[in-house]
Amino acid sequence: MRGSVGRVNPDRSLQLALTAARVIAENMGTRIIVLDMSRLTAMFDYHIIATGTSSRQLRAMADEVDRVLKKELGEELLRADGMDEGRWVVQDFGTIIVHLFDEDTRAFYSLENLWADAEKVDLSEVVPADAAG
Repeated sequence: MRGSVGRVNPDRSLQLALTAARVIAENMGTRIIVLDMSRLTAMFDYHIIATGTSSRQLRAMADEVDRVLKKELGEELLRADGMDEGRWVVQDFGTIIVHLFDEDTRAFYSLENLWADAEKVDLSEVVPADAAG
């Protein structure tokens, strides 16, 4: 079974989320947060939310997340949206959803406030303090 419905492998989902956060930080993403959604929805385990400075950077971060998750962890991207506009890029990896925003779009949609009941994952081991949200 794919996705979080059966919570087949929560450790794997966390590994994917932390790897995505690390890759985003390595590509100069900022205000990176990972929200543990496992108590709130059966659809997926983690939201990764980050900000970039331009549509070009958002696309580059998304491409690199896809490349690294595939190469290092064998994870396939199921769907991506927003690559053409480059204001909000969404990547669906089944158990994790990556959201890459420009500053204005992130403020407008405010996903971290929408999911305020979600627990934030400690990123101190994978993301420099200045890149964390």
